[in-house]
Amino acid sequence: MDVKGKEEILRKKIGERGSLLIAYSGGVDSSLLAGIAREVLGDRCRAVLLESPVVPRAAVRQAEETAVMLGIPLEMIPVPLMEEETFLANPADRCYYCKKVSARVLKRCADDAGLACVADGMSCSDLGEHRPGIRASDEEGIFHPFVEAGMTKKDIRAIARRRGYAFWNRPSAACLSSRIPYGDEITREKLRMIEDAEEHLHHLGFTQVRVRLHGGIARIEVIPEEMEKLLEEGAVILNTFRSIGFQYVTIDLGGYRTGSMDEVL
Repeated sequence: MDVKGKEEILRKKIGERGSLLIAYSGGVDSSLLAGIAREVLGDRCRAVLLESPVVPRAAVRQAEETAVMLGIPLEMIPVPLMEEETFLANPADRCYYCKKVSARVLKRCADDAGLACVADGMSCSDLGEHRPGIRASDEEGIFHPFVEAGMTKKDIRAIARRRGYAFWNRPSAACLSSRIPYGDEITREKLRMIEDAEEHLHHLGFTQVRVRLHGGIARIEVIPEEMEKLLEEGAVILNTFRSIGFQYVTIDLGGYRTGSMDEVL
């Protein structure tokens, strides 16, 4: 089935719910979902962004701007992730505990607003990856419109592009805790260091980056096309990273890839 047919199924699945609260991040997936849900449901659709130290401040600003562009009401609500001891211990199924806490907050918001259910931007592409959070979302009854419409991330970007959304090719993002090896405690200080380091790299013009934190070592991932630029900016990056708190700064020759921390599993 082509993407046009899948979009029609998506609109039907959304309409059947009657009203929605969207778990919104400002990424391509949740932004497209918000835009289409707004068209289908009108004022019976709201978006909520959960704020915590695992979400970069730049991502929050970008999410706000995108919500304004889409014309969808956005509410930002703090989520008490840093109070969840199992999450902070950072086990291999860390995402399960994050999604459990997040889903309960979102469901409470939906109930308070009189909305039928909570929807997220999960797609069929997520199903084959290490995603413990999916189990938690399913346990909490979160609606996955893209999955029900049989859509992949490629489909989502294609539809966003066809609709003229400027965010259609926005780089993929993940919470800052995904930069910390499993078993290493998650702390506010570590999250701050990672956020500041990645913000510096974006300021230098790098498009898709990850700064993985291994003790006092920063492991930088960039796309292959920007590896040479990374070496050229080496002295500036080293000095900035040391001022942030890193002792050593390294380049991952494997380059940027999603889920590199899962390679040890």
